[in-house]
Amino acid sequence: MTVITQTKVGDWEVEKRKDKDDDDSQYVIVLSYSKDAIVIALIYDGWEWEKVGKVLNADVGTDGNNIMKKAKVEVVDKTAVRLTFEFKQSILDKLGKATLLTIDFEDDEDNSVEVKIPRAGEALAALKFCEENKK
Repeated sequence: MTVITQTKVGDWEVEKRKDKDDDDSQYVIVLSYSKDAIVIALIYDGWEWEKVGKVLNADVGTDGNNIMKKAKVEVVDKTAVRLTFEFKQSILDKLGKATLLTIDFEDDEDNSVEVKIPRAGEALAALKFCEENKK
């Protein structure tokens, strides 16, 4: 997998990664959480969603583990979706150990994806540290 660095924020590199099966496609994933919700935003230039705001159903998992069946996935633009889950520590634990995120859209196999997230645990640990050390 070839990595193309886009920018650096503090010590963190924000990057796009090449999809090994599609040399022209790239993706960006953003993880965030609060005491109320866990949010995953995924931008994948292999998508061409037609209707912004459309809510789709998808089974979401990590490394063969289910996170949520029939999760609501909102299309935010032609190449991006947002997944929002009620906060559960078990979901964060699965994401933190994951190396792969799968989004299997109901009735839309062409847009289903597997995204490598090999450093998700580090990202979540950094988010936790920042949250705990706010001034």
